[in-house]
Amino acid sequence: MDRRKALSSLTAGLMIGAGAVHTSCSVTAGDKSKEQSELDWEEYFKGNYKLMTQEEKDATVKRLVRSYELKTGKNISMSSKGSLDNVLFGYAFNISKCQGYMDCVNACVEENNQDRESQMQYIRIHEMEDGKSFNFNEADDNYYHEVPAQGHFYMGTQCFHCDNPPCVEVCPVQATWKEDDGIVVIDYDWCVGCRYCMAACPYDGRRFNWKTPEVPEQEVNKNQHYLGNRLRKKGVMEKCTFCVQRSREGKNPACVEACPTGARVFGNLLDPTSEIRWILDNKKVFRLKEDLGTEPKFWYFMD
Repeated sequence: MDRRKALSSLTAGLMIGAGAVHTSCSVTAGDKSKEQSELDWEEYFKGNYKLMTQEEKDATVKRLVRSYELKTGKNISMSSKGSLDNVLFGYAFNISKCQGYMDCVNACVEENNQDRESQMQYIRIHEMEDGKSFNFNEADDNYYHEVPAQGHFYMGTQCFHCDNPPCVEVCPVQATWKEDDGIVVIDYDWCVGCRYCMAACPYDGRRFNWKTPEVPEQEVNKNQHYLGNRLRKKGVMEKCTFCVQRSREGKNPACVEACPTGARVFGNLLDPTSEIRWILDNKKVFRLKEDLGTEPKFWYFMD
């Protein structure tokens, strides 16, 4: 960051702080306005979530829940639950079964509170012609015809939660990292929106929100995780988190639940009895761009 940008950022922070102090001390401001200003002040100057103690994590979650209640009059549930012991999540995609229905895409949008206006989607389904191998440059990602189309097959892509994620290496503020259970996460409040990670990802797995995400109040998924589907601000990166708010509670990601053909399999790679381990041990599997050494935890296979 150059001097001009640093000064601009500092000035913005001081203005927020001054506004919060003014509101807190004002005799005309209501109690809720004062409380909201105090919450905004504390949230603006908090540290990187990755470096927080559990007590600090719980405190920021509590502030965000209270802030949402003050702004909307509604309640949400937000978790800061960390990774579980002896768990390493992985994903397998059965190309033979995918029919291009996109139920997974819709379920992901709803589960993860993605912007409805821009139609942001973490998952992409690529329609490809038979006999042309996996040519993503010629794939149709925005088809609007009846599926499955004759002479075509379908492949889904999203964040692959690499074991050696290049996105993490290039982030200048350490706003993205890999958790112990293999999930690559983003601290939305620490992200500065430089999009270096987006450029570094060889799988087109990251999205940048150019505007504040709009989700109708009645459609907001109120079961949230700090590192997952909580409502984001404008100008930060977003992506698949393997539905951390679900997976760390022992549930499948929304896309797996929604797939009508059973093309998606998710599970613990460290559990020898899990379905995904059976697939890796008994099917001929492959990963995209393995020569890059990113070690994605997302495999493809066919029946």
